[in-house]
Amino acid sequence: MDVSNLRTMKVRCCVVGGGPAGMMLGYLLGRAGVDVVVLEKHADFFRDFRGDTVHPSTLQVMDELGLIDGFLKLPHQELQKMDGIFGGVSVRVADLSRLKVKHNFIAFMPQWDFLNFLREAGKRFASLKVMMSAEATDLIRRGDTIAGVRAMTPDGPIEIEADLTVACDGRHSTVRERAGLEVEEIGAPMDVLWFRAGRRPNETENVFARVDPGKMMVTFDRGDYWQCAYVIAKGQYEAVKARGLPALLDDVVRMAPVLKSGIAEVKSWDDVKLLTVAINRLPRWTRPGLLCIGDAAHAMSPVGGVGVNLAVQDAVATANLLAAKLAKGCPSEEELDAVRKRREFPVRLTQRVQVIAQNNIITMALKGGNQPLTVPLPLRLVTAIPWLQGLTARFIGLGARPEHVHSPTIAPSTAR
Repeated sequence: MDVSNLRTMKVRCCVVGGGPAGMMLGYLLGRAGVDVVVLEKHADFFRDFRGDTVHPSTLQVMDELGLIDGFLKLPHQELQKMDGIFGGVSVRVADLSRLKVKHNFIAFMPQWDFLNFLREAGKRFASLKVMMSAEATDLIRRGDTIAGVRAMTPDGPIEIEADLTVACDGRHSTVRERAGLEVEEIGAPMDVLWFRAGRRPNETENVFARVDPGKMMVTFDRGDYWQCAYVIAKGQYEAVKARGLPALLDDVVRMAPVLKSGIAEVKSWDDVKLLTVAINRLPRWTRPGLLCIGDAAHAMSPVGGVGVNLAVQDAVATANLLAAKLAKGCPSEEELDAVRKRREFPVRLTQRVQVIAQNNIITMALKGGNQPLTVPLPLRLVTAIPWLQGLTARFIGLGARPEHVHSPTIAPSTAR
């Protein structure tokens, strides 16, 4: 590296990755007066087919931060009852109206709107800086301690020295890889094809999940379009492509006739995005001077749409446990590991339930065959017993051990 024009920066905390975990942690640390920089490798947050489900647990955090009124003024749709069709039989997976919380619904909102909202709200904290188009490329080390990151920006390379580096850079984390942290793979039997279909104003349907022999898909009403997730067996993308796009779209319309008028908007395979599903986690989330949270610590299946919200919960727990300590320097590795100890139970429990759903519903559906599907007993019970719909709603909407904001706050000051 040519160091002749190398820039340097020193901060208390460097957060790598401007997704839900990174932006929420940056906001919370800035709110606490911690000198923090968030690095986002892209020039903006606009990426299609990212997690757009904001669950009651996250809405509760936004409320505790005093941000909920402005947040809910952004365009969004709200869902309370999660209904599906399993082999032609109607089922109800969850009823969030039964939750005893202020915001008992899932808000569907483009993730870029959520992240832009946090960035704008954080501008009132002088201690928070968000650097766009800044891609972390390596770690700075002092012996066994991680002492910051090296990044590439439009203005050239920069070294950011930090007492604490937090990896929030997703399931393909560069920081995690550079730190040599081992990933424990749990596995998933499926991948997902994401696409949009047009929606006419008079088209309404509350069904979000459809399962037929050999096929499964999820549809979300996004106001002026349908967001669709077509589930395929793991590694079968090329085989699906070989059948041709018309064959795929014919299957889609047969499963969801409501999409018939808008499916023409899917014109080529460029309009279909492959999400390679993974479930994994780190046995160890830390090195001295380094902490991994969110997808960098635990990749979640899309089952339940909980990934964004677990990432936000990680950020809240991290700020609760570390913000005050960061004011004095880098917490010890034992203090950093308190985040894993706090968050590992909800992560493991959620992943366990996702694996059960995969093995007992998704795998069975993807096997295909001519035999009609039988609704699994747990789904029959939840559909028949309304109060059970409140239990599933609690797991999906709030999760295990939901976090509340306890991190310190300082009076806002003019942004730099």
